Amino acid sequence: MLSLSSLGALFFRGGLVRHVVTGYSGDTFPNFTPNPIFASAYESGEVTVEHWSFLAFAQRLEAAARGLPAVTTRSIAGSSMADNDAFSLAATEFGEVGLLAPLIPDVSVLHAPLADRCGNVAIEAPLLEGVWGALAARRGAIVTADRIVDDLHDWSHLVRIPSHRVLAVAEVPLGAHPGGIFARDLAVEGYGEDYDFWFEARAATRRDDYEDWIRDWVLDVHDHDAYVAKLGEARIARLHERAEPDSWMDDATSADSLARTAPNRWEQAATFAARHVSERVLALDADAVLAGAGVANLAAWVGVGMARDAGSDVELTAEIGMWGYDPVPGDPFVLNHRNFWRSTMLTDASTVLGVLVGGPGTTTLACLGAAQVDRNGNVNTTRTLDGRFLVGSGGGNDVASVASEVVVIATLQPSRTPAELGYVTSPGGAVRALVTDLGILEREPDGELVLTAVPSGRDAVAAARDACGWDLAVSPSLRDLAPPTADELVALRRFDPRGFLLRA
Repeated sequence: MLSLSSLGALFFRGGLVRHVVTGYSGDTFPNFTPNPIFASAYESGEVTVEHWSFLAFAQRLEAAARGLPAVTTRSIAGSSMADNDAFSLAATEFGEVGLLAPLIPDVSVLHAPLADRCGNVAIEAPLLEGVWGALAARRGAIVTADRIVDDLHDWSHLVRIPSHRVLAVAEVPLGAHPGGIFARDLAVEGYGEDYDFWFEARAATRRDDYEDWIRDWVLDVHDHDAYVAKLGEARIARLHERAEPDSWMDDATSADSLARTAPNRWEQAATFAARHVSERVLALDADAVLAGAGVANLAAWVGVGMARDAGSDVELTAEIGMWGYDPVPGDPFVLNHRNFWRSTMLTDASTVLGVLVGGPGTTTLACLGAAQVDRNGNVNTTRTLDGRFLVGSGGGNDVASVASEVVVIATLQPSRTPAELGYVTSPGGAVRALVTDLGILEREPDGELVLTAVPSGRDAVAAARDACGWDLAVSPSLRDLAPPTADELVALRRFDPRGFLLRA
């Protein structure tokens, strides 16, 4: 799977997995965090794992679907993922080229909104790995669909998988749950992500009674009708309501209630990062800002708003296939389906990560989160020096490998800024700044990150140096950072009024 979320822990606890090929193993809701089930299995060696970035994973499937012996990539090089037999750097007459071997599954399993009885499958963008996985599979795909119809000709422009590549199709209404279905132009009633279910699934993996939760929601639920009945009509109705384009209004919070408390560390870091993003957008005349997951996407959203107020035409983009989207208030998750309605273009991860972020016609500033950053801007989100597993690359490596410039956001503490990384998930060549709650660290030309700005107040430099894991140098032209204003806090908190990311 491109991404193993909290529910993937079921396969681990059931002893059903020996080896994993993925780009991310961790929780997604309410925040992108390591999951103890994955971590324990990987660290003990009970399950082995092959790490890839999102784009490289998709490119390997595409190579298999096209029958190619290899495919070129701009990702992976310079990271610890390069130490893999399926990747190589080749010297050619065109220069050094990164090559990926095809990834050929035996059978692919996926859920789709709509299919016909022959097995033709229609899926709305944005698209992830499912289509390439089905086309790459040696035997074919097993497909569940919310609805099976007799004739798909009215939706032929959305048919992504032809019937001869499908081994079986089954009608499974609400089959993506707890995920959602975006079905704007299809003869299916869409439904939103069930955040409460994701929260509970995550919490269950951290409790002693995880087996009871598994029995309750999986083993003792004898068929899909029983599962739907267990969810209940009221819950299902709410999920259908969440699929409506204006449903975000129910989650919006009034501005006066959002500025009452002082900023916490993450809010201070996000505010400083939003200002920095805005400044760099204007300096670069950037076409796009790629918003990474977590607090980084909130900072990017606010920073893009600031840049637009200053006259920029910059667009927001996201690795899952969104371009030119206007994020809805009240929901901090970049994967939120309600943002799909507010996108200028919906495409796939390969187009965003492989063309629009790194293509020669687009200047893209990326705003990313990180578990760890070293003095050279290298980012680690995979494994610490002492062997602890984190989450993996996601799209981070792809973005950092090709973006015009990268801003990383984090709280400043020694564990996040070690003197040495245990794993390089994303090379730091494009990382220009690390923005934190205690100051901004910027890259000197061909050098390391140095402290260039600190919050106004006494002993700010000492606080930043004490919180950094290496001997942090200080710029001779140090700037003061004004504290977050009430308006800036409102702009930030309006996206996350319940503090899922900002209070983590």
